[in-house]
Amino acid sequence: MIPMRARDYGLTVGSLPTGPRNKITDVPGVLVGHCTVDTPDHKTGVTVVLPGSQNPFTHKLPAAVCQYNGFGKTTGLMQLSELGTLETPIALTNTLNVGLVHDAIVEYMLQRCQAEGVELHSVNPVVGECNDATLNRIAERCVGREQVFAALAAAAPDFDEGDVGAGKGTICHGLKGGIGSASRVLEYDGRIYTMGLLVQSNHGVLSDLTVCGRRIGPALAQRLETRKADQGSILAVLATDLPLDARQLGRVAQRISVGLARMGSYVGHGSGEVFLAFSTANPFQVQAENAVRPVSAFHEEKLDGPFRAAAECAEEAVLNSLLTARTVVGWQGHRAVALTDLWRP
Repeated sequence: MIPMRARDYGLTVGSLPTGPRNKITDVPGVLVGHCTVDTPDHKTGVTVVLPGSQNPFTHKLPAAVCQYNGFGKTTGLMQLSELGTLETPIALTNTLNVGLVHDAIVEYMLQRCQAEGVELHSVNPVVGECNDATLNRIAERCVGREQVFAALAAAAPDFDEGDVGAGKGTICHGLKGGIGSASRVLEYDGRIYTMGLLVQSNHGVLSDLTVCGRRIGPALAQRLETRKADQGSILAVLATDLPLDARQLGRVAQRISVGLARMGSYVGHGSGEVFLAFSTANPFQVQAENAVRPVSAFHEEKLDGPFRAAAECAEEAVLNSLLTARTVVGWQGHRAVALTDLWRP
């Protein structure tokens, strides 16, 4: 049975219209794939976001990172921040598997570039993580090349949410978290543009949980023993076909924090909040010889629309990650209860 999402329950976040799937893959060309590791000891996996059909190494995309709270072990952020471009798929996994997933993305890019006759001597894989050690025997590091290549092969316009892929073992607001997504459409100069967002939710405190402005957390916290500190992390990937440059993407990515706050998160010391953003507009073709290239530019005074879209997408994506997740019993009998087992909208 397909899990119900926020709008299936009649929960409407914000005022902007959604794309047809209400997922990050409403942005044309963007694909998402998972590989889930689900055994008695292991509740983990990997999720990949492919930014488009073209080779991202030869068609680098404008990109930015917002390190809102940097308690994390991601790779690739330094170069992405410096150059403002994305040149690989984005992969999400657990904390101790970042290195193995990084190596697999390198291998994937080497194979792809070799097949296309492109020489590759350096590449900057972007890999994010959340710590799923409560439910997953994380020290055994069971996510590597096989799982990454399986996720890449499974990448498609539609994808599952909840306790799948990199979200299999995550815990959000003391409940079972996971992968969630949402999208919004914006119109400028008679043309429709899309913004989409995907989260790997592993943050927050149950007593703070707020859904569509209603504080449901305090009552739930009286029924369930959960952690009291806001710790864990959330990774968010934002995609758009709006012609935003790297600086503007960074400003938009900051507004993801607004969506988290609306859900009740105050971004605690022990939680890593890392937001990535890229645009499929204005790809930089590495093989082009001209020193100056024409690009489309978005009017700075019109950024309120993208800001609102990012906040709404973030709030709904986190909510979808909670609503679509099932109760999971993991390593050593640790249990993460699904929101829908405790509360019905």
